[in-house]
Amino acid sequence: MESDINPASPSTSPRRRAALLAVLLGQFMLILDATVVNVALPAIQASLGLPGARLTWVTNAYLIAFGGLLLLFGRLGDLFGRRRLFLFGLGLFTLASTACGLAPSAALLIAARFVQGIGAAAASSVVLAIIATEFPAPADRARAMSGYVFVSVSGGSVGLMLGGILTETLGWHWIFLINVPIGLATLWLARAALRETPILETGRSVDVLGSALVTGSAMTLIYTLVEATRHSWTAPAVAVPGVAAVVQLAAFLALEAHITNPIFPFRMFAIRSLMATSVVRGFMVMGMYASFFFGVLDLSSSLSFGPMRVGLAFLPMTITVAILSSGLSARLMERVGPRAVLIGGLTAIALAMWSFAQQPVSAPYWPARFLTYVLMGLGAGSSFLPLLTIAMADVPPRDAGLGSAIVNLSMQLAAAVNLAILATVASRRTDALLAVHADTHAALVSGYRYAYGVAMAGVLVALLLAIVTLRSPTRPVVRVALRTRDAVVSPAPPAT
Repeated sequence: MESDINPASPSTSPRRRAALLAVLLGQFMLILDATVVNVALPAIQASLGLPGARLTWVTNAYLIAFGGLLLLFGRLGDLFGRRRLFLFGLGLFTLASTACGLAPSAALLIAARFVQGIGAAAASSVVLAIIATEFPAPADRARAMSGYVFVSVSGGSVGLMLGGILTETLGWHWIFLINVPIGLATLWLARAALRETPILETGRSVDVLGSALVTGSAMTLIYTLVEATRHSWTAPAVAVPGVAAVVQLAAFLALEAHITNPIFPFRMFAIRSLMATSVVRGFMVMGMYASFFFGVLDLSSSLSFGPMRVGLAFLPMTITVAILSSGLSARLMERVGPRAVLIGGLTAIALAMWSFAQQPVSAPYWPARFLTYVLMGLGAGSSFLPLLTIAMADVPPRDAGLGSAIVNLSMQLAAAVNLAILATVASRRTDALLAVHADTHAALVSGYRYAYGVAMAGVLVALLLAIVTLRSPTRPVVRVALRTRDAVVSPAPPAT
């Protein structure tokens, strides 16, 4: 163990520290952008005249491209080099951020957000694989993974806080323009510090059709759910894209079963830990994104919070996640095992959703909402590291890039689908209350509360699946990684 943490170890060279800082900065910026827009949604809606149901596309356009293309880019990283793909993704993301900040219309903003998602997918799909390659020693890798978990979990809540400050002081355009100098600095650091990883596969074709089918299926499914807020389920505007989504998904599975170089090799289904955690993660993020998206709208509507106060309202969750990611989660996993920590975390998220759902329309921020955000932080900070540890425990080295992509895919694509489902049920609940002449404001907030209840049900499904299907890893390398007690995360590179 001492050799792993010795300052003279090759894995602790200044170049590798800089490489870790580069990929963590990139990952933080990409995850942050998935939620930074939420707090600015009321301002964007007022500025660009977007109706409520269509407003979700400002978020979903990013999440769909992000989630739908992760598999393709994970495979491209194996074929053409992960450093090259990371730099391409960061560059595209930075350019698209400029377009978002300058967008004069809703259509151009949504299109630019989709391009942002493409860049995010390219960069994020290879981050875990780069970390695994740069830090082969288990103790060093544990520290690096702690940083990854911290930026992945805290990026969402930090995005809300930063978005509120920027929206209120400079305007909503700056939630995108701020990415430009950060993206350029990260690009410079990554070019200087990252080595090109060995190309694991050569002479293999790229499954572009499979990528197009899975992305198209996700897009049409989201479109179906958004249209369901305005039409019945049997209306052509809902039924036709719904059937198209199912057909595209079936075509994707049939294609993957018969081609020689699929984007999603069916052998990945045999990695039980990876598949089971992906399903659990997909249901879990229903609670995460309910707290982000509806939390913003709820605080704005029921308490008349401005963007900055909304962002600060999420600070208890951010701080709690930071504390847990500083090593407490790793220590708990060492003591009781990843599965037990995960079950506790999911229970905390479900309780937080219940708390949000049963609060009165005009419930004050203190103490109920404040404590609920602390509970959300406890749940999120206790769930992601165990899920990641269990997911990657049995993934072979040749599929590290694809495994990394699947971990991200299960979160980003599920987030887009979940958000559309929750927006649909919230809208339908509000419409039902308005039909019986309920107060407009109360009906709107009650719709948000109803969405929290649905999200709680999704998290309970995740909890049940975790109890039934998951087991703590027993591989020696995982036990060594969990014995790393000093996995401290700070704004500077981890002190290795």
